[in-house]
Amino acid sequence: MSEKSSSSGSDEDVDPESGQPVELGGVLSKWTNYIHGWQDRWVVLKNNTLSYYKSEDEREYGCRGSLCLSKAVITPHEFDECRFDISVNDSVWYLRAEDPEHRLQWIESIELHKAESGYGSETSLRRHGSMLSLTSAASALSATSTSSFKKGHRLREKLAEMETFRDILCRQVDTLQKYFDTCADVVSKDEFQRDKVLEEDEEEFPTTTRPNGEYNHNNNGSKEKLCPPASPKCMNGIDFKGEAITFKATTAGILSTLSHCIELMVKQEDSWQKRLDKELEKRRRVEDAYKSAMYEMKKKSHYGGPDYEEGPNSLINEDEFFDAVEAALDRQDKIEEQCQSEKVRIPRRTLVPPGDIYSTIGTHRFATKVEEMVQNHMTYSLQDVGGDANWQLVIEEGEMKVYRREVEENGIVLDPLKATHSVKGVTGHEVCHYFWDTAVRLDWETTIENFNVVETLSDTAIIVYQTHKRVWPASQRDVLYLSAIRKILATNENDPDTWLVCNFSVDHDNALPTNRCVRAKINVAMICQTLVSPPEGDKEISRDNILCKITYVANVNPGGWAPASVLRAVAKREYPKFLKRFTSYVQEKTAGKPILF
Repeated sequence: MSEKSSSSGSDEDVDPESGQPVELGGVLSKWTNYIHGWQDRWVVLKNNTLSYYKSEDEREYGCRGSLCLSKAVITPHEFDECRFDISVNDSVWYLRAEDPEHRLQWIESIELHKAESGYGSETSLRRHGSMLSLTSAASALSATSTSSFKKGHRLREKLAEMETFRDILCRQVDTLQKYFDTCADVVSKDEFQRDKVLEEDEEEFPTTTRPNGEYNHNNNGSKEKLCPPASPKCMNGIDFKGEAITFKATTAGILSTLSHCIELMVKQEDSWQKRLDKELEKRRRVEDAYKSAMYEMKKKSHYGGPDYEEGPNSLINEDEFFDAVEAALDRQDKIEEQCQSEKVRIPRRTLVPPGDIYSTIGTHRFATKVEEMVQNHMTYSLQDVGGDANWQLVIEEGEMKVYRREVEENGIVLDPLKATHSVKGVTGHEVCHYFWDTAVRLDWETTIENFNVVETLSDTAIIVYQTHKRVWPASQRDVLYLSAIRKILATNENDPDTWLVCNFSVDHDNALPTNRCVRAKINVAMICQTLVSPPEGDKEISRDNILCKITYVANVNPGGWAPASVLRAVAKREYPKFLKRFTSYVQEKTAGKPILF
C-alpha cells in the first residue's frame, strides 16, 4: 500500500499566511464490512473535515463519506500499530496506515485540524481580532490558585493553627497583665505620697486658695506647684487591674468558644467525609454501569467491525467464534450444492504431456527445492502412523482415515494432518493430474475465491496465487505456492506405480502480501499409488481391476491467531469433505474413458 501526503512535520502543518492547517491526502485502508474487509481508499483531511474517495482519480465524482472532526474521538489501536479509529457519535471509521510513522502523522494532523476548529481556538481568535487580556488571565490564575490552596487545607490543620495563635495571644495577655499591674502599683504609691505631703504642709503653713491660680506664695517669696483641682477621675483613678482581668476573661471566653466551634466543625467534617465516601462509591458504581452499557451499545451498533475478527484480542469469545464460522461454512455448503445442481459441466480436454517428463528433475531456479520436498515426502509421508502415539485418529469413515498431531507455536495452531483413502476405478496418475491441473481447479475446489498462475516454471511446475473465500469472523486468507507434479521411479518391479503432487509456499515479486488478506503458509503433498488386480482369463484390464491408494498430508500455518478449538474443529469437518468431493469428481471425470497409467 502506498501513501502520499501533502504535509509532514509539526512546523509545516500550518499555513503561515492563513494560519490554517494545510490539506493532507493519502491512501489508507478502510474497513468496509465483514465481506470485503479492508479496502484501500483515498482519504483527504481539509478544513476540519475527513473525507474519503474510492481512489485519487475519482475525486471529481465526489466523496463517498465524510466526518466533521469538531467532536471526533481519535483512538489509536492498542495492539495494531498501523490502525486508528475515528468515532463521531454512532459513526466509526476503522483506518489502517502503511506503517506506524504514517499513522502518527495522520493522527497528529487530525488532532491539529480538530484543535483549530470552532470559535475559541488560537486561529479563531486571531481571525476575529480578539485576544485574551493578561489581567483576565492573571486573575483567573490567581483565583484558581487561591481556590486550590484553600481546598488543600483541612479543618484539623486550621485547628492546629488556632492552637498556636491561642498560645501566642495568652502570652501577650500575660505580658499586658504584668504591665497593667505595674502601672496600677506606681499610681497608687504616687497618690499616697502626694496626699501625705499636702497634709503636712497644711498643718505648718496655712494657704490661701486662689480661684484661678495653680501656685501658692510662701513667706520667702517662692511658689510651688499644687495638686490640680479635685475631680472624680483624680479622686478614683482607673482600675487597671480590674480592666486587665476583664480583658483576659473576655479573650479566654472568645478563644474557648472558637475552640468549641472548631471541635463541632471537625465532628461535622467526619460526617461529611462519610457522606462523601458514600457518594464516591455511588459514582464509581454508576461509572462502571455506564462503561458496561457503552460497551454493550458499541458491541451491538458496530457488530461486524474489525475488532470482531480473529485475534487474541477479539471481542468475540471462543464459542461465538465457532458458531459464526460453522454458520458461514454451512451457508457456503448450501450455495455450493445449489451451484452443483444447476451447473452443467463443460467438457474440457486437458493435454497430458508424455509420461517421461514427469520423472525428470527440472532445470528451473526452484528445481533443487522441489527435489528436496519430493524426497522428504516420499521418506516421511508414507510412514505408517498406526503405532505412533503422537498421531491421533480423529475421523474414520469407510476406507478414509484422518490423523492429527497437535502442535502449537506462539499460540498459533500448526497441527499436521494426514489422511489415507482408497478409491476404486482410478489411477494415481489420474488423481494427481486433476489435483495439479489448474484448468479444472474450480470444478472441485469450493473454498477458492479466485486464483491465477503467477509463473510457469516448466511443464510440471507452476507458481500459483490464490485467495480463499472468507469465513467470518476469520480474516480472509491468501496463499502463494509452487505446485509440482512428479512420477516416482520404481526401485524394483514389485513397487506400485506412484505419483506425487507437492505444493509448498514460496515468495514472488509479483504477488507480495497485502493488508487485505492474511498470508498463510502451506506444505501439502498428495501421494497416489496404483494397485492393479489381475483380470479374469484373457480379459483386458478395466477400471474394475484398479485401485488408487491416496495419502494426503498437510502442514498449514494460518498466518494469524484464531481459537485452537475452532481451527481443529473446522479441520476435522472440512478435510474429509474435501477428499470425498475431490475423489468423486475424479471418478466422474474418468468414467468411461481410457485408463491413464
